[in-house]
Amino acid sequence: MFVTFVVLISALGSFVNDMFTPALPAMCRFFHCTVPTAQMGMTTGMIGLAIGQLFLGPASDHYGRKPILVGGLILFIVAAVVSVFSPTIEFFIWCRLFQGMGASAGYLLGRSMPTDRFQGRELAKVMAIIGAVNGVSPAAAPVLGGVLAQSFGWKGVFWGLAAFAVIVLAITPLMRETLPPDRRTTVGVLRSFKGYKLLLSRKPFMVHVIYKGLALGLLFAYISATPFILQDHYGLSQSQYGLVIGFNSLFVMGASMWAMHFKPLKKGAWLGCLFVTIGVAAQAYALWHVKSFILFEVCMVTILFGLGLIFTVSNTLSMNEGRDHAGEASSVLGIVGYIIGAIVSPLVGVGNVLHSTAITYCVLAILILICALAARRLAPDLMQSPNNKP
Repeated sequence: MFVTFVVLISALGSFVNDMFTPALPAMCRFFHCTVPTAQMGMTTGMIGLAIGQLFLGPASDHYGRKPILVGGLILFIVAAVVSVFSPTIEFFIWCRLFQGMGASAGYLLGRSMPTDRFQGRELAKVMAIIGAVNGVSPAAAPVLGGVLAQSFGWKGVFWGLAAFAVIVLAITPLMRETLPPDRRTTVGVLRSFKGYKLLLSRKPFMVHVIYKGLALGLLFAYISATPFILQDHYGLSQSQYGLVIGFNSLFVMGASMWAMHFKPLKKGAWLGCLFVTIGVAAQAYALWHVKSFILFEVCMVTILFGLGLIFTVSNTLSMNEGRDHAGEASSVLGIVGYIIGAIVSPLVGVGNVLHSTAITYCVLAILILICALAARRLAPDLMQSPNNKP
């Protein structure tokens, strides 16, 4: 039941952005705005996720996990309902900021709560599930979002998000607090920000954090660009788009679960990097020169399989390095990913979507390869970190 609950709160952080991507073209028509302007709703959602995690990470280490989760869920529900009545795209974009801040509680606690309870290979097993959710949710959420958008319009997506958060909020009182009072920080929340300085000085932690952030950025670039590539370029409907994205998400899930079987664990991330590099090189050529939906799909599932491997390994090893400040560690891990995501999401919509997407993919793949080479030089096993203290 604990793992199921963690999966639900982890999914909320992904759902906040990705369920409404099938409705982006329709929202452009509704608000009479350009594609980059509509995509700013994704950017502000990611900024909200980053800001929320920055403050809620230390707060959860000081006050406990459950109070922070309840407050975040309430904020998310209110912001989601208000966004339905947006009179302008600018008002909607501001609502997205508060949605992201509310959803950030579930996103960061989805990593810090398991770290409170598990370590070593047990932590790796739970992180494999969370890595699968973090990888699958951004890709699978459009399946539900596409159905809701086609049946009820773009507003139906946000009613659905609010309903999902209400369900999670109703379950929360049934769960036990994972951070007892004797393990919480005793200094004030603002003074506990010093934990960030300590974590940022740890090279192994930051290597895995940036590795995960770049991989997540590539996933967000894919999610942001694909509605326009599949619907406008290949002529798929919103529902068909959602089904294709849902099928692709299976490769992320499968790779995330497979990653935990590698010994040492970091070998899985290196293999994932190789899949990403090969897939991006082929996809960039295809987007620039070849109009073939089949080729697009073959390249895309190769990339997503590689990302699934990276998600599990980087999640586990970064949280393993930062377990003595789990709240702040989870915050840093999430913030870096969403900052990168906020940067790359609008870039894929600049000019020719096919060409800008190809360029963005290539830049991210090169940076991922650099991180992979740096990670290969680090300690090879979970239990070799000097910071790995339960």
